[in-house]
Amino acid sequence: MSKWTREQMAIRVAQDIPDGAVVNLGIGLPTMVANHLPSDREVILHSENGVIGMGPAPAKGEEDYDLINAGKQPVTLLPGGCFFHHADSFAMMRGGHLDVCVLGAFQVSVGGDLANWHTGATDAIPAVGGAMDLAIGAKKTYVMMEHLTKSGESKLVPACTYPLTGIGCVSRIYTDVAVIDLGQDGAKVIEIVDGMTFEALQKITAVTLINALQTV
Repeated sequence: MSKWTREQMAIRVAQDIPDGAVVNLGIGLPTMVANHLPSDREVILHSENGVIGMGPAPAKGEEDYDLINAGKQPVTLLPGGCFFHHADSFAMMRGGHLDVCVLGAFQVSVGGDLANWHTGATDAIPAVGGAMDLAIGAKKTYVMMEHLTKSGESKLVPACTYPLTGIGCVSRIYTDVAVIDLGQDGAKVIEIVDGMTFEALQKITAVTLINALQTV
């Protein structure tokens, strides 16, 4: 099956980040987006541990582990960037000051519900962290994830079976095979990886998809 690489997924998400946006990139896959933001756009990156104005990842050997994102990865700081108390950072998130957040997910429902912090496993750490604040506080919430689980099950589902992070908050998902908008009409496919048909995508997806592909 044709798939986009994680790098290609990050490039695709970066294309949709508008100039002037204040953006939070969640732990995991979404952090890769920082390395692919178009150079002609001013995008202000925020991290919930209390950093704003981050740049791309530091070069190997130039890491400063006193300057990290929420996933404990070393980051760079662009001119004008700063760090501050995480309470102030959460005030930004809860106050609606983020234009976009990009999060990973275990499941997303066709209605835009997000489950990204717990699979229900008995030995998992029960801590949602700042994900719920980001998912609800940002003006737009995007999800970046593989389309299928390791066992081949669709991560886009009729209803989430894992504990919820947020309800009706996800407007777009970027997977390794498609870009899908979620809204009142359902799940609209706006892009598919080269080599895959809409029919093939439908077969591996647990919800009914709407073909909204652009034809040339």
